[in-house]
Formats: sequence, C-alpha cells, structure tokens
Amino acid sequence: MDKKMSIKSKYKVKSISKHLCKEWLLHKHYAKRIPSISYAFGLFNSDLVGILTIGKPASNFLCIGVCGESNSKYVYELNRLCVNDELEKNVLSYFVSQSLKMLNDLILVSYADTSMNHNGYIYQATNWIYTGLSAKAIDKKIKGSNKHARHNNIYEKGGDYELVERSRKHRYLYFIGNKKTVKKWKKELNYKIQDYPKGENKRYDASYKPTIQRELF
Repeated sequence: MDKKMSIKSKYKVKSISKHLCKEWLLHKHYAKRIPSISYAFGLFNSDLVGILTIGKPASNFLCIGVCGESNSKYVYELNRLCVNDELEKNVLSYFVSQSLKMLNDLILVSYADTSMNHNGYIYQATNWIYTGLSAKAIDKKIKGSNKHARHNNIYEKGGDYELVERSRKHRYLYFIGNKKTVKKWKKELNYKIQDYPKGENKRYDASYKPTIQRELF
C-alpha cells in the first residue's frame, strides 16, 4: 500500500458543527480568535485531529476587489487551518483538498502571515493561485489584546486602543466551480498572478491538546 492510500485509509474528512472548532480556535491556533464560520471541516483518525474553517471576509472591499462586484457574493475566506503536531507529511494537503471537494461555486481567498514566517506552502501544494502581498495598513487594537478596536464598541465605551502596523500577508486564491465558471472568474480576476514565494517556514506552537472528540457518524 503506497503512502497516499495509507493516508486515505487512515484519515477521514467530514463537515462538522461550529462548536467543535471553538476550543481549537481559542487555544490552539495562534490567532486565538473565532472568525466568521460558514463552513467547518474536521480531520479524523477516529479522533478529531484537525479543523478547517471558511467564512465571509470582514472586508466587503476585498469581496468586491477579487473579481468585481458581480462576483463578490462568491468570495469566502479559508480563515483557519489547524492540526495536531506530528501528523504524516502529506496529511495537511490531503485535508485541504478533501475539504475543498465538498464545496461548490466559491472563490476562496486565504493568507499566509509574514509575521509568523509563513509562506503558504500548503496552498502551493494544493494548487492555489498566488497574487502577492496584502497592502500595508494600520489597525486600531484594544490595548493589551489582539482584538480590533471595533470589537465590543470600544469607541462608544471610551476604551483604550493603540495603532499597530498590520503584518503583510501572502494572498492565495482558489476557484471552485465547473470549467466554464472557473475560466470566467480567472478572466475577471483583478489581481496579477505571481510566482510562489519561497523561504524558510516557521511553525507556531500548536502543542495545546484539545479535548478529545470522537469521529461523528
């Protein structure tokens, strides 16, 4: 049995409920925040060993900017991907590719954070389109927190915030649809397709062990 078949026989990818992702997002993923979640998938080897979430981006400007306003409703973000340490080498790409096969008619965007020394190799391995770095920007953050000042109506409450330079991110896109639809979206893409970035990748500390969740039947 070759390695690909052994991974396929050992692991299953299934749609899961949002609440199963909560502990992973708040304690295991480096962002420590729960994003918008429209779709959630779990990687199982009988136990839940990874989660992937997709949601509507907070920025309507991004949704319009990818392929124009007429296609903005199709734009979603793969906003979290988190698995346990020490899984086999090809499991992550298997997880992503199997999750994407369960979706229809979407324009997905995802980012690899340069501040975390990420280059997005998982997106390169699963044939995403690379469109360069996000623009430079300044965020208003609640002091002592990684939350944006817009959370909890911080302005109205007179809370304290600080200006923080936003880290630039590698931007990747993936089109899900029939050949005609994908061809149309690629033609209407407003970003220039660029060569994949390279460099040393650095993993963040993902040693936290979530509560064991068994496979859902």
